[in-house]
Amino acid sequence: MFTRQIHGAAGWLLLMAATVGHFGWVARTEIPRPRGVSISQAILYEDRAGSGQFVCLDGRKVIHREQINDDFCDCDDGSDEPGTAACPQATFHCTNAGYKSLNIPSSRVNDGICDCCDASDEYASQANCVNSCSELGKEDRLREKQRGEMLRTGNSLRLEMAQRGRGLKDEQRVRLAELEKSRAEAEALRDEKASLKSEAEELENAALKVYRDREEEAKRLKEEAAAHSNRDEAMETFQKFDSNQNNLLELVELQTRIVFDRNRDGAVTEDEARFFLDERDQVDFETFVTLCWPRVKPFLMMDSGLFKPPAPAGEEMEQAELQSEDGGYELEGSEADLREGHVDDDEGQLDEELDDEEEEDDVGEGEIERTEYDRDEQRSAPAPPPPVQYDPETQELINKANEARNQHSEAERHVREMDQEMRNIKELLDKDYGREEEFAPLNGECFNFEDREYVYKLCPFDKAVQQPRSGGAETRLGTWEKWGHKGDYSTMHYTNGAPCWNGPHRSAIVHLECGLDTRVLAVTEPNRCEYEYRMQTPAACILQDDQSKDRAHDEL
Repeated sequence: MFTRQIHGAAGWLLLMAATVGHFGWVARTEIPRPRGVSISQAILYEDRAGSGQFVCLDGRKVIHREQINDDFCDCDDGSDEPGTAACPQATFHCTNAGYKSLNIPSSRVNDGICDCCDASDEYASQANCVNSCSELGKEDRLREKQRGEMLRTGNSLRLEMAQRGRGLKDEQRVRLAELEKSRAEAEALRDEKASLKSEAEELENAALKVYRDREEEAKRLKEEAAAHSNRDEAMETFQKFDSNQNNLLELVELQTRIVFDRNRDGAVTEDEARFFLDERDQVDFETFVTLCWPRVKPFLMMDSGLFKPPAPAGEEMEQAELQSEDGGYELEGSEADLREGHVDDDEGQLDEELDDEEEEDDVGEGEIERTEYDRDEQRSAPAPPPPVQYDPETQELINKANEARNQHSEAERHVREMDQEMRNIKELLDKDYGREEEFAPLNGECFNFEDREYVYKLCPFDKAVQQPRSGGAETRLGTWEKWGHKGDYSTMHYTNGAPCWNGPHRSAIVHLECGLDTRVLAVTEPNRCEYEYRMQTPAACILQDDQSKDRAHDEL
């Protein structure tokens, strides 16, 4: 073994051809070193002091240099046997000239299996190894060349995407400026329409007030007439039952009237009579009208068949026989008014009792209550009253007010839509679309990937979802949150997806790699409810500075 030190910045080189000696030292036209040692570690085995000794790399033991690669493990770290299988923890370095160097465990040296493409690991075995590094190097260089060409083409596509992305943002900035200018005009128009609406509604309300006042007056007169009629009916009944004509209605006078036999046992008890006199012994006419008549009148109506409380389902046919052909009860005189709700305040209790008869029916002002026949017919609502006929001038004011309301609503809707569009544009402008906006064209796009069970959809900067191939609802796997580490555009993170059963919310990470088109390559679920997408896109084709220089050199 021969060495020569060359002092200076370049280090030292072997200038003479070396031979394989007893100690397994190897040299061709390169730095001398023991077999299995890489060039970078050769200096660690150099005997600069000429002592003929070797210090184990862990520094624990000093041995004679002749013990290196003597097929006996002297150093605890195995550093004395890089070229033999004596030390299981040692490492053998395959130079693999023309291909990629490789480190293998020293236990594989001379085991009959070719691990190094230059066959240097089987120097003493009977393995029929051939040096295939040249062919492997050619294939590797071809792959690297193809990869470099794809990377350069992809980078060109990325630059085009970046140009489109910047153009999209510029367009949105112009649109935002237009909206900010137009919004002021739209807001002024909305305020103008609001003022016109207010003026039109004032005129409309003034014209309609005449009709409302007229309706209120008609209602008041009708109620007064009904109250007067009810009072006259109460007076007639009072005088009829006041047998001694002393202007007082007494218990004994009611007890002589079998009509007040509430339990139908053939006699009117004192308690039964007292019920109709509001638990009093006698009442005058005013007390009778106020307190007693609301109890007496419904009872007299039921006794005469003019009014009946709700009956069980089995008795509906009997009630139907009491209905007229149009489905209503035939009522007489003030009873018709009673059905319309036209009684004075003194008759409030009577109204409540009648309302209890048909509690589920909603009776509007001036409407006829539903009958048993109506309830049999799916309890359909009564026909609405005919629309009010207004004079031409009033109708014109109503039409103008309606038109003003419609125009104001349209103007207000337009302002809301502009506000929403402006919010969307500001959100788009604030998003990070890469170093040169190269990912911006992917915003708004969606890409699918199918496996045997699911269809996975990825919408960059929006969401990741999963849907069964057999159909069904989508399951959100995550919503766009952020890129990976700051300045790293190789991963996209989607979080806060649909919750798993007894588990966390779903999430997804998208790993980006260079490709000449944009598509999802694979989807996996390495952990429960945590998904990983592999996606290729030209936007991920970054040409490094040294590659750019190589390209410039190739062009030259």
